[in-house]
Amino acid sequence: MSVVRSVCVSLLILLSSFSCIAEEIPSIAAAANIKFALDKIATQFTQDTGKQVRISYGSSGNLVTQIRHGAPFELFLSADDKYIYQLHKLGVVTSDGALYAIGRLAIAAPKLSPLTLDVSLNGLKDLLAQGKLTRFAIANPDHAPYGERARELLKNMGLWEEIESHLIYGENVSQAAQFALSGSTDGGIVALSLAIAPQFKAAGHFVALPDALYSPMNQRMVLTKKAGETAKLFYQYLQEDRARDIFFEFGFGLPPQAEEQ
Repeated sequence: MSVVRSVCVSLLILLSSFSCIAEEIPSIAAAANIKFALDKIATQFTQDTGKQVRISYGSSGNLVTQIRHGAPFELFLSADDKYIYQLHKLGVVTSDGALYAIGRLAIAAPKLSPLTLDVSLNGLKDLLAQGKLTRFAIANPDHAPYGERARELLKNMGLWEEIESHLIYGENVSQAAQFALSGSTDGGIVALSLAIAPQFKAAGHFVALPDALYSPMNQRMVLTKKAGETAKLFYQYLQEDRARDIFFEFGFGLPPQAEEQ
């Protein structure tokens, strides 16, 4: 009996140890547009600190809904600062967090697309005028900031009403990029950070669009009330030079390094 009891106690201790290890890996919620950059940063973070993070990607609006309903995220990286301010106003988080990157848009198309890419969208205008545009992808503007900015840009260029019937919407900007470069559309307006990534770049081509055509994409992050030490360490790491260099590599603008709360 004592041997059986000893084995049971050992198993309980082992299971408890596994549970503790799991609890030390924080769940991070992140906007889909930073996937490739953040995956690379997370790998570097683990190499530098020995700590790990678990990242879930999605549209910022949908992630906010999950956080408001009690999802166990310890850190949220949004594609638009308005969602962070919203959470702070509701008392879900205790601060406005910090800017970590400035997002940018790009127009992208698969290699065999008839769409000519240019910063003034003249190629898109010509394809529409010729009645040859089939489908064009953007993220859903109702809950994805990059879709919201794409809609704003198309309106500013006087193209929205004409192109709206040709649009297909990605649930988030990563899915929109897949649509834009898979060959199922003539192209799309997506995050530059995705278009520039090797995984997407190999499937087509892209042109970065002028920042003046749409409202600033201030990407802000914030710790939640559930944040543990590893999440706090990762939050600080994201503001340091190694992380900022990777964001820059993927086409993001960088906020002043002193901007932190």
